[in-house]
Parts: sequence; structure tokens; C-alpha cells
Amino acid sequence: MDVTQISMFISYHLVAMTGALVLDMIIGDPEHWPHPVRWFGNWIAFLEKRLNRGNGRRRKGFVVVLSMLVWTIGIGGMVVYTAYHVHPYIGVAVEALLIAPTIATKSLADAAIKVLRPLTEGEIERARYEVGMIVGRDTDQLNEGEIARATVETVAENTSDGITAPLLFALIGGAPLALFYRAINTCDSMVGYKNDCYGEFGYASAKTDDLLNYVPSRLTAFAMLIANRSYDHLSFRALWRLMKRDARKHPSPNSGYGESAMAALLGIRLGGLNMYKGIPSHRPEIGDAKQPLTSAHIKQSVAVMRRTVFAYWFLLCVIGGVIIVITYPWG
Repeated sequence: MDVTQISMFISYHLVAMTGALVLDMIIGDPEHWPHPVRWFGNWIAFLEKRLNRGNGRRRKGFVVVLSMLVWTIGIGGMVVYTAYHVHPYIGVAVEALLIAPTIATKSLADAAIKVLRPLTEGEIERARYEVGMIVGRDTDQLNEGEIARATVETVAENTSDGITAPLLFALIGGAPLALFYRAINTCDSMVGYKNDCYGEFGYASAKTDDLLNYVPSRLTAFAMLIANRSYDHLSFRALWRLMKRDARKHPSPNSGYGESAMAALLGIRLGGLNMYKGIPSHRPEIGDAKQPLTSAHIKQSVAVMRRTVFAYWFLLCVIGGVIIVITYPWG
């Protein structure tokens, strides 16, 4: 691929990425529509059932990652290549349609609002049920503050995992790379656990997910701080210091950046005690507890997420524009 082609394909990816984002904001992920994450999940479950046993589980876990490479880069790449071969406009349209399911702006906001509504109406049991649909921790005993914390943490983490990271990969490699990222993210969420069952088998999935999220998580935290005002009127420098102080406390090398940026902006403390199937798990505390967590912080976190996504999209457009200018054959 020469520099002229790089300029051309970055242009196509920018348009497809933008179209996908608009499409996701309008229709989201309708429940009964086909969705690649469900397909990925079914395939992962199929392989896990057959491979996660006996000796060599870590080696077998790499088969899952490699199979995702075949499904997304291989088959997905062939579909996109064929579409562009017919006509560039068709290629852009196909890419936009394939990228859209990899991002979840509307779905993430809707899921948070589903928790917020019963919480503000005093229906604590319904709020526990709704938050249980988006987190893995036990929710049957959570109070309002803990329900709000679980929701805000989910919004913060998934701003990168579910929206900005796939947008970055869509800019770099179009729909195939965005689909590959989403597939690996699904692998990690299903088998990337450090326990007796998945510790070896999920090793490749977890490490690949960590690698892919390294840059997007940090860019997302930067965009989050740039695009949003502090609810405690802190300067950007003060917010940055708080984010840097707390980001590495998180057990994940990447998730702590979004959560610490969100905590700094809202003036709240995240982390603490979670229960998983009755087993306590102590997460490091992130942020300064300048005020108690309430349902109002759920609404604020959604607003932060939306502004962050717009800022991140703008940042990607600038990056893409610079690449186009540099690689365009002006002479």
C-alpha cells in the first residue's frame, strides 16, 4: 500500500466511522437485530466447552484469539474488500454498518438510565435488578449509593471499551480491525478471569485485550478531562494529577484510567467492597469522596460519557486529517 492509498483509505474510514457513530446514536442495538457480539459469544462458548480441559490450556486459549483473527480480519476483510471493489461508496456504507454494532453509545446510556429511573422513584428492588443486568457483582443487597457506584463505574469503563476504543481501531483499520477489537473484548469478558477455571485458558484473551486497550484507555481519559468541566471546579492540572494518582490502583492496567478520570470530575470515590457469588472482593478506592454517591451521579456520568465521545471523535478526525495531509500526493 503506497501513501496515496493510505490517504484514500483513512478518508474512507473517517466517513465510515462517523456514519457508524451517528447510526449508533440514533438506533443503538435493537434487541432482535443480528449482532456480532452475540455471534462472538456463541463461538467463544463453543470453543471453551471443547478446549478448556486437560493439559495445555494456555496454548489452547491462543486458538480462541487466532480464530477471532480469522473471523474478523480474514472474513470481515474479504467482505469489505469486495464492497469497495464494487464501488467506494458501497465500501464506506458496508464499513459503517459493520462498525456501528461495535460501539454502544446509546446502549450504554440507556442501560444507565434504566437503573436511574427506578432509583429516583424509590423502587430499590427494580434498580438492583437493572444494575444486575450490566455488572457481574452481587446486587441483591446494594443500597442507593452502591447501585450508583456500580453504574458509574460501568459507564466509565465502557466509555473506552464499548465506544472510543473501537472508534480508534475503525480509523486505523476500518471495520475488520474494529470487529477484531470487539471480538477480543468479548473473549476477555467471557474467559479472561484469574481463577481456577479460566486462569490458563483465558490468558491469551486477557493479555491481548490489555494490549489493544493500552492506547485507547489513556486517550479516552485525556478526552474525558478535556471535554468536561469539573463538578468541583478543579483545574485541568488538578484533575490530571488525581487521574494519574489513582489510575494504576485498579487491578486492570487500563480500566483505571476511565474510572479515575470520572471520579475526579464528579468529586466522588469509586472502588471498595464488591461481592461476587457471596465472595468479597476488595477493590482499591479511586477518587476523593467529596460527596456521597447518589442517583444524580448516574445522570452526570452519562453526560460526561457523551461529551467525551464527541471530543474523542473530534480528536480522531484531527489525527485522520493530519495523516491525510501528510500522505496526500500534493506534488
